[in-house]
Amino acid sequence: MNTALMVLLAICSVILIASVLLQSGNSDGLSGSISGGAEQLFGKKKSKGYEAILEKITVVAAICFIVISLALVVLSK
Repeated sequence: MNTALMVLLAICSVILIASVLLQSGNSDGLSGSISGGAEQLFGKKKSKGYEAILEKITVVAAICFIVISLALVVLSK
């Protein structure tokens, strides 16, 4: 059981790392922090497309990672 959970944890880790690295950055550096506040508040939302899919994959992978990690801790005791 522990081995299967460790394999699942490794797969979730790789998916989580890949999905985070494939996402684009939020800020444009110092100029984005000064003038980008209004764009974040009133800017366009990316509700569809590549960014939304990556965001959902990241959330699911993070939840799987946490649940499997907690399960491994409980089973190890």
